[in-house]
Amino acid sequence: MSSYSLTDRWRHSHVFDEGNPLAQRNTRWAVFLTAIMMVAEIVGGWLYNSMALLADGWHMSSHALALGLSVLAYGAARRFAQDKRFTFGTWKIEILGGYTSAIVLLGVAALMLYQSAERLISPSPILYDQAIAIAAVGLLVNLACAWLLKGGHSDHHHGHDDHHHHHDLNLRSAYLHVIADAATSVLAILALFGGKLWGASWLDPAMGIVGAVLVAVWARGLIRDTGRVLLDAEMDAPVVQEIHDVIAASPWPAEVTDLHVWRVGKGKYACILSLVLDNEGSPDDFRKQLSVHEELVHITVEINRRKSVHH
Repeated sequence: MSSYSLTDRWRHSHVFDEGNPLAQRNTRWAVFLTAIMMVAEIVGGWLYNSMALLADGWHMSSHALALGLSVLAYGAARRFAQDKRFTFGTWKIEILGGYTSAIVLLGVAALMLYQSAERLISPSPILYDQAIAIAAVGLLVNLACAWLLKGGHSDHHHGHDDHHHHHDLNLRSAYLHVIADAATSVLAILALFGGKLWGASWLDPAMGIVGAVLVAVWARGLIRDTGRVLLDAEMDAPVVQEIHDVIAASPWPAEVTDLHVWRVGKGKYACILSLVLDNEGSPDDFRKQLSVHEELVHITVEINRRKSVHH
């Protein structure tokens, strides 16, 4: 056997994530629908002198931008998938897109809070019928986008533990933007009906404040989840304990002196493991034992011998 074929046995790809083409396509459609509705709300708000509708239109524009970021992240991750500069693949481009999108979502919440507080202090007359009609159409568009983005998860049902590990955080960020918009549309419709039927004009800005708090809570959760991945704060993941359990149950008594675990794909991890043990047991032995955990896709094992230390 030639030296090339021997080394070739140990070569492997660093593309650890297969991407999510269905989610990319559906997110692109969501951007298109959101952009159309954004223009309709801004034009409608201007024509009917409705500050609430105009504000919701600009609010929707920030969601269109965030959804666009998600599409760009999918495209960049796929484009650079074979680029050797990305030592553990390009999946984190999608996570960076989700994180950026969450920051935009937080900005949206702050803007909603400011505009709602301003409207509460200085109320302006609203043309309720027109505003309700456009807000209702906006809600339908949001629900259509949510259905599209929810469907983007169907590409990932190929493992026994997918429901535990395989979360597309970029898709989740896009989905949260659409759900946030749908929630604020529902609150706006309720507030507009309240104002129309009972003259409670204060309901519109009050619901805006409630919506802003909801959006901020969702954004915070997404920032936490994406930030953990970007900062490699994964040492409390269940797979870490699984690694310790494998080493403890191995036929070769070994002590874990160093362990690094980080995520390289949806539900996929890389690990560097340093062990101290007697002469028995090779890195290959431990790699084979650890490979039973399918989520471990890149395993590096370093062995230090106790006997060689005494010499």
